[in-house]
Amino acid sequence: MLEGLRRYRGYILIVLVNLIITGAVVIFMSRPAPKTIAIEVATPAPVPSLTPPLPRQIVVYVSGAVQSPGVYTLPDGARVDDALRAAGGPAADADLARINLARRLHDEEQVYVPRQGEANPPVPAAGATSGGSTTSGRLNINTATATELATLPGIGPALAQRIVEYRQTHGPFARIEDLKKVSGIGDKVFERIKDLITI
Repeated sequence: MLEGLRRYRGYILIVLVNLIITGAVVIFMSRPAPKTIAIEVATPAPVPSLTPPLPRQIVVYVSGAVQSPGVYTLPDGARVDDALRAAGGPAADADLARINLARRLHDEEQVYVPRQGEANPPVPAAGATSGGSTTSGRLNINTATATELATLPGIGPALAQRIVEYRQTHGPFARIEDLKKVSGIGDKVFERIKDLITI
């Protein structure tokens, strides 16, 4: 019997080793899986901009009986009185009774303050309705905006802007022929538009 045990000793050892290994694997596999810890990163909410939007502004040309004629930038909704204050106030001979100081202004508008005893101011008084056209249907070259001037035949956006800039620098046109003083407006262009414009 001892000889039989010695003969199978090697096989028994192999079986025991296999049993031990199998048991170890079963024990290892039966262990609970480690818990996964989820880490949440909080994203800060966007902070709204505290910068308020810039208020809209308008640009007007103040001329006539004022202390400092010129082009002024005013807040949208400004009145004729605000334009006069920006220009240093009315001159001593200003005829304020002929203008509406409470009228609301518009961008690219010209405010003209007539003088006392002035029969025909070169542009409509500030109390008149703003706009480039007169009752005759002609375009007033002293009050028309660049957009309105560009609708005239032969006057494009660039030339219309030159007319506005000339008017801002030299003041209102005294007669329609003075329009030819603007660079780019010659006799041919003037002949095409002379019956469509007025002052």
